[in-house]
Amino acid sequence: MIRALPFLVELILMIFCLVDAISAPEHRVRNLPKWAWILLILIVPLAGGIAWLVAGRPTADASRQWAPPGFPEYDRPGRATATNPDDDEAFLRKVRERAEEQRRRYAEEKRKAEKQDPDAPQE
Repeated sequence: MIRALPFLVELILMIFCLVDAISAPEHRVRNLPKWAWILLILIVPLAGGIAWLVAGRPTADASRQWAPPGFPEYDRPGRATATNPDDDEAFLRKVRERAEEQRRRYAEEKRKAEKQDPDAPQE
């Protein structure tokens, strides 16, 4: 019975790591492609299983669970919030000023067009 214990531990580790690697989302697997981890766990069960647990298994970082693959901007915490309220106010003020400038320019161009061709259809 004691002689079978190392074999059982290795078998349990291999099965656990294999199931974990297969069920892990492809874009969250670290350091190697998913298929390479599965192959490594099957070929070298003990070393492959330990390597999977240490270097390949996805981390428990909850902020990355919903992020699509290939978009590292989702990894930045607080990316959708202003870091400084004063900067946010300055940005909104610039947006309002730019919108007012565009409206003023449009009205001016419209008046010029009306002076040049008063019979043109109105919008």
